[in-house]
Amino acid sequence: MDILEHADALAEIGRPVFPMYAETKHPASSHGVKDATRDSVKLRELFNRPGLVPAVATGEPSGVVVLDVDAQHGGMEWLESRIDCLPETEIYTTKSGGQHWVFQYRPGLNTIALNRIGNGVELRSTGASAIDWRAIGFPRISDAPPAPFPEWLLPPPPMPRDPAPPRVADDSSIARLLRFATDAAEGERNRRLFWVGCRLAEQVQHGTISAAYAIALIEAAGVRAGLPRAEARATAQSAINGGRA
Repeated sequence: MDILEHADALAEIGRPVFPMYAETKHPASSHGVKDATRDSVKLRELFNRPGLVPAVATGEPSGVVVLDVDAQHGGMEWLESRIDCLPETEIYTTKSGGQHWVFQYRPGLNTIALNRIGNGVELRSTGASAIDWRAIGFPRISDAPPAPFPEWLLPPPPMPRDPAPPRVADDSSIARLLRFATDAAEGERNRRLFWVGCRLAEQVQHGTISAAYAIALIEAAGVRAGLPRAEARATAQSAINGGRA
């Protein structure tokens, strides 16, 4: 399959594309992502010279978002610590040795800048784009259909006051953190629970509480918030083990 055929194939499954230069990763059309199209005639006009690769307009136009795991900024280490908690979805490798994880878009899911989710990780949504490196032979890791985006990956909203626990374990500060998780509305439970878990991981790192105790607290808070116990336990383990790493 040549580049134009790959661009047409993406368009056929509802993903508007536009050309980028494979070497520089810069747009090769006048208006960049705004030129993304599913029209086969326009695609032939856009992909009319060598050295190009198709980029998908992420977010609302295509119905998918891309979690870009950048190997050059620590993204693979971040991924390794959370791989067991991520759902099966469409995945392919990138030119830089990283990975693109493709998930379903939902209204309100915005682009998140590099390092906000984790070191070497960014989320591409509406207004952004992601090069489909499979078009020039980079390996597919999974051809599974895009899964719903794991909401626990999103950075939580700020707490109204500084929740950082002191280096000496303080039952009241831990209780405030757990209440922050249990008071979460539907749609925010996993990400709040994961964020609270990361704060308790700091306590574990300081040696003020044990990892097992922290996981038990987080799991119980997740269940009280309305999560299935297995999901709460997986989020707790990911937060504590990731924070300790």
